[in-house]
Amino acid sequence: MTETNDRAGLAWWHPSAQGPALLDITLGDLLDQQADARGSRLAIVVDDRSRDVLTEWTFAALRAEADRLARGMIDWGIGAGDRVAVMAPNCAEWVLLEFALAKIGAVLVTVNPALKRNELDYLLGQGQVAALFFSASFRGSDIIGDLRALLPDLAAGPDGLRQGSAMPALRRLALIGPGEAPFAVPFDTLLARGDGVDDSARQARQAQVQPRDVAQIQYTSGTTGKPKGAMLTHHSTVNNARLMADRGSYADGDVMLSAMPLFHTAGCVCNVMAMLACGGALVTMDAFDAGRMLDLWDTYQPSLLNAVPTMMVRMLEHPTYPQRNTRTMRRIITGGTSVPPSLIRRMRDETGGEPLVIMGMTECSPIITQTQDSDDLETRVSTAGVPLPHTEIRIVDPETGAVKGWGEAGELCIRGYLTMAGYFDMPEKTAETIEPDGWLHSGDLAVLAETGHLRIVGRIKDMIIRGGENVYPVEIEECLLDHPAVSEAQVVGVPDPELGEENFAYVVLVPGGDVTPRALQDFCRDRMARHKMPKYIAVVTSMPMTANGKIQKFALRNEAAEAIQSGRIKAVRG
Repeated sequence: MTETNDRAGLAWWHPSAQGPALLDITLGDLLDQQADARGSRLAIVVDDRSRDVLTEWTFAALRAEADRLARGMIDWGIGAGDRVAVMAPNCAEWVLLEFALAKIGAVLVTVNPALKRNELDYLLGQGQVAALFFSASFRGSDIIGDLRALLPDLAAGPDGLRQGSAMPALRRLALIGPGEAPFAVPFDTLLARGDGVDDSARQARQAQVQPRDVAQIQYTSGTTGKPKGAMLTHHSTVNNARLMADRGSYADGDVMLSAMPLFHTAGCVCNVMAMLACGGALVTMDAFDAGRMLDLWDTYQPSLLNAVPTMMVRMLEHPTYPQRNTRTMRRIITGGTSVPPSLIRRMRDETGGEPLVIMGMTECSPIITQTQDSDDLETRVSTAGVPLPHTEIRIVDPETGAVKGWGEAGELCIRGYLTMAGYFDMPEKTAETIEPDGWLHSGDLAVLAETGHLRIVGRIKDMIIRGGENVYPVEIEECLLDHPAVSEAQVVGVPDPELGEENFAYVVLVPGGDVTPRALQDFCRDRMARHKMPKYIAVVTSMPMTANGKIQKFALRNEAAEAIQSGRIKAVRG
């Protein structure tokens, strides 16, 4: 796919009209359309092993249960525009809430259930959350205990309603799953409440919801400053899912297997909405486990797999993998972090699935670029693809804002239907990120080819300036990943008294891999300029990661600086 560009020599990609036209449709209406067209077809499977519950819904059953919950929430007092937070791992209730809230015009606020008390305090307050659906606990965290500490005026009340001075906006609490929370209404009670409500109220509310209304608020990771709530609309998320599915040739009847968290756009948009849009089924689980995921693979024979590289590695290395029937794949979808080309090739060879690499950010609903099958394998594994239809991008100088040339590194900026409506209740942060003419600044350093193929070379804040030379960590990481003993690689900058910054590499070896830091440095020396070579190399067993599989580079930077200062890590060659 080649675009003409009248800005000769400038890295500026026109929005393509190829592919499906944008639709003015809400998520609730899309569900209704698919239920009418494919009522008896499988839509959703949720394997909730923590509660030993397996839920399967057809499109018709999914709509019926979502409507039932919508009626229950209307009767409970959830109003249009109310912000309703969901703090739970992947579960059937989560899926129902995504659709039911969309149908009644409420705003879904996604919450990572691993958040600690002070993080939850900030999010509920800053988001002015009116209702909270929560699990009792998550991976050892006592969510009920945290709520009691944050809301000291909690008391057993009728139907999960509360009054109090702490967080005055938060007036409704509902418990998902088992647990002792007398101050909250059980989810099943709220669901059953919908049985006694005439559906005309739900129909009237759904008819008032507009495509440009905010459908959800996704909080960014907050690696720089406090988290910000990106407001995403029905129009931006539904169309982004449709265009992603179309570029990936998702088909009616496809089955996607994925453990991506629903509280992230990778789960609730790229999985739930994309499979709804194409008329396929999503098979998901409450938490990733390689053995369980292989069990689901055997049972449902998926044609699509959406997983971050770490998940893929753990499945490939699982002792039962050779005995599994994994030659069912047509498509392997991955992204969200640096993806080793060798891993993509291995997944393709062992499963038969063609690779599809995606690149996005929460503020863009989320997918910006995606690979295409018309490209050769090398292009598909070495780039983030080309922009989706109706998406405009350009590369600018981070300091001056001037548009860079093709092949020159600069900040990636995006404009189009996919960009967020803004950060909730943060007009200044919104103005810093989105220009008046609609360009959204990503903070990513990228290189754009004239063919539209994009390569992310780092974050502006991750770029290393060594002796006045700009060093992009991804270049060093890709070099290290070419070594047969290396499974994962991450490079960060550390303070240096002479050069300002130096290159520090973390590597994880393949099972049975054996290589010294000096040998790795020699490997890099033969393949890149001296100023790019890592001065420090640490061999580790794992990398710190966010819940959605992204490497926490800020944690690596802090750890690297401390390791050098304490003398635990010394230069490979002094």
